[in-house]
Amino acid sequence: MAKDKVTAPDLVAMKARGEKITFLTAYDYPSARLLDEAGIDVALVGDSLGMVVLGYENTLSVTMDDMIRHTAAVARGAERALVVGDMPFMSYQVSDEQAVENAGRFMQEAGAQAVKLEGGERVANTVRRIVDAGIPVVGHAGFLPQSVHQFGGVRKKAGKDSEAAAKIKNDAAVLEDAGVSAVVLEAVPADLAGEITEDLTVPTIGIGAGPHCDGQVLVMHDIIGMFDRFVPPFVKQYANLWPEILDAYKSYNEDVKEGRFPEK
Repeated sequence: MAKDKVTAPDLVAMKARGEKITFLTAYDYPSARLLDEAGIDVALVGDSLGMVVLGYENTLSVTMDDMIRHTAAVARGAERALVVGDMPFMSYQVSDEQAVENAGRFMQEAGAQAVKLEGGERVANTVRRIVDAGIPVVGHAGFLPQSVHQFGGVRKKAGKDSEAAAKIKNDAAVLEDAGVSAVVLEAVPADLAGEITEDLTVPTIGIGAGPHCDGQVLVMHDIIGMFDRFVPPFVKQYANLWPEILDAYKSYNEDVKEGRFPEK
């Protein structure tokens, strides 16, 4: 383990110091190595791999075995970053016992240092049980991708009216009380995210939630232009690799077809 390995308590300390926190998704060994060398604080093995790696329409088809396999690869590559495994749909909803067992799999089988699960007040007892088992938890409030059918669409803005906003604020407070090390706020209005950030002692990590959060998280494929279906409007693209790689593949294909590769 690297000397300066980021830990779950470090996230709270970073907030106290006013230091911004960087989360980025990773799904395999090379993406974890790159993330680590760049100095990113947290490698989130998101269930978003269902869409950007496995080609599903949403995250609901991702299994525990999928997550364990990819998290283990990331854990082998990330020496400094905190590795957080995203608990997939139906891996924690059936019972607290099921949730603790699956969270334990992330630790024992995959080498993660924390897990993330979606929901607020309704998962508070589950969070407490996992934390009591000695496993750090990152919460997730606002828009919940695993509840996409309840929301009626991908990444619909959450908390737009006063009642919904109050619920998200309560969810975040309950998650902190349950013992989370951080709370992801997804698709939450910036002003609301700012209020929640002020209220909590644990850090907030925004995704489509404006600039007032203590940190930010994005999907790696989005920021490097490696997902061709869509780019969320809140994403800043730092590269656009899809067309460059496509051109390289086309050149290789043509060289082989025309006998230019391999050379004598």
